[in-house]
Amino acid sequence: MSDAAFTSSRGAELFSYLPAYYEFSRVIRADVDAKGAEMDALYSALNETLEQFFVRTATWGLERWEAELGISIDRNKPIEQRRSLVESKLRGAGTFSGRLVKNVAEAYDGGKIDVSFQPAEWSFSVKFLDTVGVPPNLDDLKRVIEEIKPAHLAVKYEFKYLLIREIDGVMSLNEMEQTQLSKFAGGA
Repeated sequence: MSDAAFTSSRGAELFSYLPAYYEFSRVIRADVDAKGAEMDALYSALNETLEQFFVRTATWGLERWEAELGISIDRNKPIEQRRSLVESKLRGAGTFSGRLVKNVAEAYDGGKIDVSFQPAEWSFSVKFLDTVGVPPNLDDLKRVIEEIKPAHLAVKYEFKYLLIREIDGVMSLNEMEQTQLSKFAGGA
């Protein structure tokens, strides 16, 4: 009999450790396969639980991260945006600096960010270099930056948009129709 009769990978492995005279015993095969299925479920549960300890893989454990950091839980938000918010909140601890703002903003956006200070104007700018258009979770980013920045500093956000010279002769009409209007300069 072959291992193909096993529904559990761990059951087949367990069976390989048994003496050869059990090779044709349907009772022992069924018993070991059932035990293997339970072990498969146990390992799956352990791996899923382990994933909750890391923000980038957390699913059902994300609510605990949000509660621990004082973030309001919004189950309607895409899970990637929720993870970005948690990650940026974790990165947002420490002394205020351009590097801190950059780390927090990059956790949200996933792209390159440039932070520049204008001391004479008591302000700084956050410029999105890779992202075209306004990031979908900008409001969350604004809230976190407001929490970490000193109250006397103003913040400006600068976005990159598609311009006519970047699409003329480069993108087909079909590609332009598939591109969100918010990615074009002047788009809603």
